Amino acid sequence: MEAYFIKVNGALHPVNESDREILGKFKVGVPLKVQVTTPRNYEFLKKYFALLNLAFDYWEPDDEALGEKNFNRFRSDVTILAGYYEQYIRVDGSLRIEPKSVSFGKMTEDEFTGLYNNTIDALIKYVLPRFTGEELREAVDAIQGFE
Repeated sequence: MEAYFIKVNGALHPVNESDREILGKFKVGVPLKVQVTTPRNYEFLKKYFALLNLAFDYWEPDDEALGEKNFNRFRSDVTILAGYYEQYIRVDGSLRIEPKSVSFGKMTEDEFTGLYNNTIDALIKYVLPRFTGEELREAVDAIQGFE
């Protein structure tokens, strides 16, 4: 299990909702063993999550009867659609596809840049067909203040 935190006023706080959900799985007062590393390009990671959050907010599932929208499932599906996945054969012989981890410990800077660009392409194809790549990049930059 991996999550990102930022130090604010001497305490660690989850970076995004996904990280907050991971932290929420643990009871207060229970010691946790944590391996601390600093991501290489934290601002780019924030930009990636801003892109995913923007797309998730716009996304309207075809069949809402299947349940509530889930950001973690959305993020996994988009990562797979962007081509960043691994395939496994299950015991019953069926194929299981899992998204690759986007952690900086498991993905080089070049791979992450490729993931970001392919994510934009996948979002335009499957989620945000009214956007162009440039419009989507501009929207994310405006949200993050990268203008």
